[in-house]
Amino acid sequence: MSHWTLDDVPWKEFDTAKVDPELVRIVKAASLVEYNGHEYVKYLCNVFDDDAALQADVRRWGGEEVQHGEVLARWAKLADPSFDFDAAFKRFTTGYHLETQVDASIRGSRAGELIARCIVETGTSSYYTALADITDEPVLKDICKKIAADELRHYKLFYSSLKTYLERDGLGFWGRLGIAVGRIRESEDDELAYAYYAANHADEPYDRQRWTRAYIGRAYSVYRQHHVERGIAMVLKAVGLPPNGKLNRIASRFAWFTMRTRAKRFSRYGTIAAA
Repeated sequence: MSHWTLDDVPWKEFDTAKVDPELVRIVKAASLVEYNGHEYVKYLCNVFDDDAALQADVRRWGGEEVQHGEVLARWAKLADPSFDFDAAFKRFTTGYHLETQVDASIRGSRAGELIARCIVETGTSSYYTALADITDEPVLKDICKKIAADELRHYKLFYSSLKTYLERDGLGFWGRLGIAVGRIRESEDDELAYAYYAANHADEPYDRQRWTRAYIGRAYSVYRQHHVERGIAMVLKAVGLPPNGKLNRIASRFAWFTMRTRAKRFSRYGTIAAA
């Protein structure tokens, strides 16, 4: 289980005057995705159906993910008393479905699945670190620091398991790299776009392109270059490359330029969506 609970959050320090409405929107979306962690537990336990030790770790991981959703939802409710988490979560799970009844990883191998999980944890650890750094609201800052620390532990969990499966599955460098790049591209798939829509604009029609752009315009804007550099180091480690050095500098600069360009380009979509 997690090293902290909702009772460890300093709720009495909540400061309405320091709430950024744009951050509230992406926090609402994050609460839905995190709370849906139990679905990924079902999927991963099916993929690793004969690995009891990893299944136990996955169940603990899933419990922490659900807790992240609970704590983010509670903060969002403080920031916006009109937020109905239960209704939003129902909309989200009705419109977005994860296939859990599988007998093999969609990544082609168990090692590939673990690489994909490392990439996801890289993204969430970096994201919540960036949120913690950018917000002035003390309760959200505390929550995001706690979640970021959890996500880093989760990365280490999946990376440790990856080392066991790499040799067994015979997955080489190019295979690892391909899976990592593919999973990074999936960060702009329907899940986050639909969560943003379900949490903020359920009274309007769902348009994947519009809500993807609205989400990106808000979410990418919280990052700073050092967050990207840290994330790239974790990705490089997952694919078997040195996490620091010249390659990190090149990849980080490219990733930072891409994120800033997309954040600036799509920021107006966030404005339109907020109207």
